[in-house]
Amino acid sequence: MHENTPPAAGAGAGTGSPAAADASTAAEKPASAGKPVKAAKPGVSGSGEDRAKTSSGRGSTRLPGGKGRAAAVAGATAGILVLAGAGAVVAGGSLLPGPASSRPVAVAEAAVPAGASRGVCPGPARLLEGTEAGTDAQFRPESATAATKVSAAVLSAGGVLPGSRLTRLDGTSAVEIAKDPGPAPTAGTPQELLAGVVADRAVDQVSVLSADAVANQNASAAGAMKYTATDGDLQGSAAATCVQPSNDQWLSGAGTTVGRTSVLLLTNASSTPATVSLELFGAGGKIQAPGSRGLLVAPGTTRSVVLAGLAPTEAQLSVHVRSAGGPVAAVIQQSVLRGLTPGGVDYISPGTSPSVRQVMTGVDIQEPAGLAALTGQSGYSDAGPALELTVPGASDAVVEIKLYGRDGQHALPAGGVITAKAGATTEVSLAGVPAGQYTVAASSDVSILASARMSRGLQAGQASDVAWVASAVRLGSQHVVPVPKGGQRQLVFGALDTRATITYAPITADGKVGAAASADIAGGTTASISIPEQAGGADVVGYVVSASGDAAYGAVLLGQDGRNDVSSLAFLAAAAGQETVPVALGY
Repeated sequence: MHENTPPAAGAGAGTGSPAAADASTAAEKPASAGKPVKAAKPGVSGSGEDRAKTSSGRGSTRLPGGKGRAAAVAGATAGILVLAGAGAVVAGGSLLPGPASSRPVAVAEAAVPAGASRGVCPGPARLLEGTEAGTDAQFRPESATAATKVSAAVLSAGGVLPGSRLTRLDGTSAVEIAKDPGPAPTAGTPQELLAGVVADRAVDQVSVLSADAVANQNASAAGAMKYTATDGDLQGSAAATCVQPSNDQWLSGAGTTVGRTSVLLLTNASSTPATVSLELFGAGGKIQAPGSRGLLVAPGTTRSVVLAGLAPTEAQLSVHVRSAGGPVAAVIQQSVLRGLTPGGVDYISPGTSPSVRQVMTGVDIQEPAGLAALTGQSGYSDAGPALELTVPGASDAVVEIKLYGRDGQHALPAGGVITAKAGATTEVSLAGVPAGQYTVAASSDVSILASARMSRGLQAGQASDVAWVASAVRLGSQHVVPVPKGGQRQLVFGALDTRATITYAPITADGKVGAAASADIAGGTTASISIPEQAGGADVVGYVVSASGDAAYGAVLLGQDGRNDVSSLAFLAAAAGQETVPVALGY
């Protein structure tokens, strides 16, 4: 793999080739199926006699002579006059100008007031204490060496830092990052980019990163938590970004077979109660689970759901989380025990919503011969790399899978095109792929959800680790990327079709943003950049990352020296500027 070391703050040396990219691709969106239009019921037409037949259901009626006939003629004449009068009214009305309220009004763009940015960071990983299947889990600490820490960064706007803080879920303050700057700064010359940081803050529960809007612009902020332990059943490393609460989220990669524990954590950091419903997809199809609907999550609380109680003995399980009322932050704590040997711990975070293309980057694959020997042993079949595909719709998906490594595309030994069953999850082994770091792209004819599994450790009977890589967002401008301190740290980037240019500037613990370096990445390749401990004499706690050119994706890959620890952090979407929505006026 290529590996470039970013310069210290103030340095501007680039890495990779200097060629600039001209091509760009439009953002990909899943196609939406249109709804059929119901045809209008044809009206009745024809002669008066035909209409009489139609309305009465009987044949024509003979009219008697004398007064009856005169009355009928008079009635018909009156009807003609009424119709003529009505026609005159309609004709006259069509010549008159309509009222002002019925005139078309141009669709206007209305600004949406920016709100506070909020990210919910999971709490420490914990073992289940004896609970019955299907009930909420009670937790206890898992080891004497376990440590959970949060790192975060908030960028300035107009030269001032937005009011920002790290709090506990109950609202009590843990760290005040920056005070409210007061009135919005006036427009003027560009100001120096500053950062408010949280550097490796120890936490013992769920925490919330909040940053206020500045000048009606959403704040650029992101946080991440990292868990480590060197003993106990949950030894290993696990990391997760501080999830932005949502009313609709997808998570992929859970398992509920023997030795696999998956706990869905639902956190409501709002002031509004949330009612959550879950959709579960297993290898055999959609799972109808009693107790998966109407889960109440009170404000300021976390509700835990043991997935084995809803979908037992599922080797691959995806979860669709939808909430009514308050938005929730969803994450799955997953751990593996292979007999008495710890097999790893991980946090499964939400990926992008189902679409026709899903991309995972930073997938680290070990040496294939060692993996083949390990996975051939009893209890280790899921210790190798794999891609999990979920098709939420009613049609099977034809999926093309491509792997892009340091030196270009690598083919899957079993072929790169597979059919994934509708309404179910399908696992695709990545065994046999040469060792290295990859970007995995899955393209389908219908919307799919995807995630990738990677592992560390090749010796049976020794502690190993596992991590799931969620589908990533396409990189744009000014992504805030927090980086936990300690261990092996790498920025991993992948470009799909043609060349992309990545710029990255270090954020240090003293609140400075260093000079940006750049990396030119050839299309169809993956590149990694080692993260130094310090830049400009201060600890590196994050990066500001931007991309131009073709579609590019990124992740942070974490490890520990001398241990089989591995974890991955996805990039969060860049903060939107002042958002607008179209508003049509009329009635």
